Amino acid sequence: MTLRLQADAAGIARAAALLRAGELVAFGTETVYGLGADATNDRAVAAIFAAKGRPHFNPLICHYPEAEAAFADVVPNDAARALAAAFWPGPLTLVLPRRVTSSVALLAGAGLDSLAVRIPADDTALDLLRQTARPVAAPSANRSGQVSPTTAEHVLAGLAGRIAAVLDSGPCPVGVESTVLDVTGPRPVLLRPGGLTCEALAAVIGPIVRGISPAQAEASRTLRSPGLLVSHYAPALPVRLNATEVAASEALLAFGAPLEGAGALFQLSASGDLAEAAANLFAGLRALDASGLAAIAVMPIPDIGLGLAINDRLQRAAAPRV
Repeated sequence: MTLRLQADAAGIARAAALLRAGELVAFGTETVYGLGADATNDRAVAAIFAAKGRPHFNPLICHYPEAEAAFADVVPNDAARALAAAFWPGPLTLVLPRRVTSSVALLAGAGLDSLAVRIPADDTALDLLRQTARPVAAPSANRSGQVSPTTAEHVLAGLAGRIAAVLDSGPCPVGVESTVLDVTGPRPVLLRPGGLTCEALAAVIGPIVRGISPAQAEASRTLRSPGLLVSHYAPALPVRLNATEVAASEALLAFGAPLEGAGALFQLSASGDLAEAAANLFAGLRALDASGLAAIAVMPIPDIGLGLAINDRLQRAAAPRV
């Protein structure tokens, strides 16, 4: 059963407690309702993908109550600080290099070396974020491929029974997602138009590269944004899928009872739990990539539920390098 919490002191406190406990809570912002999870909790982040039926491990936007809290997880440059001063809180998401000290789960950033961060302009959301006292990963609170929700009723229509609660703060005033701007490189790149105009951004930081298509994003391998098909973290070692045997020269990414003979082992889930496997996926790839062996062999993973997203990510990791 999904709780419908009122946006009062008791409701916000309950929602924050649920988030800290690893549960999923939808909450309103000025843009759309987000499906929130503790961004530092791998299992909670994996549950977002399961609840949405999200086909890919796209990067998720991490929400914070203030700019300095966000900048504790990413490395801001002059452009980012100027934009934050001008537009935060507000419908602007900035993509910036991830700090090595960040506690945000690798899965929340799709294994990339960047994070998408924002501070929403909604008093209830800000109170929730302060009380949660952790970054909150939150894509739109709808089933994947469906229309983004702007009321609690919209959320419940798609996710009732799949999440712990929705914090009802009324209709979202902006009604479209945040603008996403990549400021990791020398020229700011508009990755997703949204509730803040490109003209307003340009007035603060100068010219912005516009109109990046999914194909261009895939080709560039540098653009990071929710809603774009980007090339996620790819290990340096070759990746071999659906392994039924393994050599001593290979590192094994195991699922269930591991194969014998591997030179190194990382267990995604000994019990065959797809949510646990999703939570461990990027950490496992990184760990085995540092093994110094010849390749990474991956045991078969069921192509159902979260297994679809896991296999999608693994197939791209195993694709020929360009």
